[in-house]
Amino acid sequence: MTSVSKQLTGQYPHALEKTVTSIVNCKYLLFLPKCYEEQKSWPLILFLHGKGECGDDLEKIKVHGMPKVVGQNEDFPFIVLSPQCPEGQWWSMHVLIALLDEITSLYNVDTDRIYLTGLSMGGFGTWNLACHYPEHFAAIAPICGGGETFAADRLKDMPIWAFHGEKDEVIPVKRTIEMADAVKSHGGNVKVTIYPDAEHDSWTDTYENNELYDWFLKHKKK
Repeated sequence: MTSVSKQLTGQYPHALEKTVTSIVNCKYLLFLPKCYEEQKSWPLILFLHGKGECGDDLEKIKVHGMPKVVGQNEDFPFIVLSPQCPEGQWWSMHVLIALLDEITSLYNVDTDRIYLTGLSMGGFGTWNLACHYPEHFAAIAPICGGGETFAADRLKDMPIWAFHGEKDEVIPVKRTIEMADAVKSHGGNVKVTIYPDAEHDSWTDTYENNELYDWFLKHKKK
């Protein structure tokens, strides 16, 4: 027994190859345009809500952002996917991508025109998801969020339009500026809109502005 013990001590190279299967649970709203059947493919917007809309009641996420927009416009020319983050959790990158992949496989989605946006906690989620999976998105629009500047090089080829309120005391405007500057330092394409009189709610004006949707449609995945 002693000789075996001596043979197992020390540090030796090893490698593990193993398939891991996980079960993904996610509640979400899905909007299809009124004339959905008339087109073979549609652009898609993935929308991430803020912390106040977490939970298991999908009605909560209709209050702000894209679910509110499409609730007032059944002819909105995008498929809109709005997942709900469970209470007490943060956006899970692998859950969001699993959901997105599922929707693109089931519906008439133009995979070259998938866009990502979110507000507050969803603004953070937008920066982070795009950094983890830049190949999935044609353009992103984070609102009053922030991200990890060390990963900004992964967004150097991503069209970005970021928004924030100058007077935001919940998430300081510097969080958006820091990410934008970090992406620009790697040669990235970032447009920043700062509302001089806005506090935390910089999303209402943003999502009511048709220029955002026109800007989305100018971009296709490279």
